[in-house]
Amino acid sequence: MTTPSTPLAQEFVAFAVEAGVLRFGEFKTKAGRLSPYFFNAGLFNDGARLVRLAEFYAKTLLASGVEFDMIFGPAYKGITLAAAVSMELARLGHNKPFAYNRKEAKDHGEGGTLVGAPVQGRVLIIDDVISAGTSVRESIAMIQAAGATPCGVSIALDRQEKAAENGVEQPWSAVQYVNRQLHLPVVAIAGLSDLLQYLHHNSSADIAAHAAAVQAYRDRYGV
Repeated sequence: MTTPSTPLAQEFVAFAVEAGVLRFGEFKTKAGRLSPYFFNAGLFNDGARLVRLAEFYAKTLLASGVEFDMIFGPAYKGITLAAAVSMELARLGHNKPFAYNRKEAKDHGEGGTLVGAPVQGRVLIIDDVISAGTSVRESIAMIQAAGATPCGVSIALDRQEKAAENGVEQPWSAVQYVNRQLHLPVVAIAGLSDLLQYLHHNSSADIAAHAAAVQAYRDRYGV
């Protein structure tokens, strides 16, 4: 049974569609599947959109009950997200430090691969989506190497579809893998089920017309 969508999730899906970040058509995924929709968080690329995005992350995190001491943003998209969400949390009265990593270690100045606040305590990883869990595993390794404890992952959209490893379809999603195998809670602003509810109840015929294709994709690849 599908869990009823929340008003916040529906508001986020509408925002992503209006901003052109969530698009419909035919898109090839990393797993080689033809998806009827595509989510590109890199298109939250101006101040107004980023502020709203940070609001969705912050509200979802605070409602989740996940406790954390700081935020970690894996390069590259996670860097902007960590900074923006940290600012929004502070505005809401929850001031949290943040850090991020470089792709390549710096051998001068402060050196190393980590930038920002000292990585310590309970660390929340923030990213746009989880495709295969690789970025999460790398973040966990960096956080643990610094002597801190990864405590959860926050993402914008959970695709809620079966993962593919070396071309082989798995019975679990990438988010489920992180939750069950890496033992970290994953807090998503919205998921594919929320997108479907948005499409099924949309008053715009142009938007609602994509519901059948997205539903068929969910029926084939969903978890």
